[in-house]
Amino acid sequence: MTRQNPVKPGKSGSTIAGILAQWRAARPDLDCRPMAVIGQLWRTSQIAMRAVEANLKHYDLDMAGFDVLLTLRRQGGEQGQGKALTPGELARDMMMSPPAMTNRIDRLVKRGLVHRHADPDDRRALRVALTREGWGLADRAVETHLKTEEALLADLNQQERDQLASLLARLR
Repeated sequence: MTRQNPVKPGKSGSTIAGILAQWRAARPDLDCRPMAVIGQLWRTSQIAMRAVEANLKHYDLDMAGFDVLLTLRRQGGEQGQGKALTPGELARDMMMSPPAMTNRIDRLVKRGLVHRHADPDDRRALRVALTREGWGLADRAVETHLKTEEALLADLNQQERDQLASLLARLR
């Protein structure tokens, strides 16, 4: 089965193959094949981000807020009673700095999607949990998010998806 290249030409009309051909002509002494791999990763990442961001606009969310909601939602529990995390735990889970996490939480609190409450085990600490509205939004958003991702991967069978995930995990 042949597949078409999913990358659309850029504004200049150049493709990754075209760029490599230009480099082969300009610098035949260089092996520019890594550019093909990284260039394809970069372009595919941009396509995926645009699709995900378009989906999130339906919920008036950005990636930062969406990430917080899903991190809290996947902790489990019952609607409105999900497991609460400290801002530090959220920051560690999401691999970001605590000050950046505070800004994200503040925006979600203002929207009524999460709430802060005192940690019952440590009065100096706060915990963050989803509100009922945040729980429902997280559930709706993750469903359409997965549909968006499925559409992006539609040309790959499960074995190819597993192989791609495995190969990407090896990149450092």
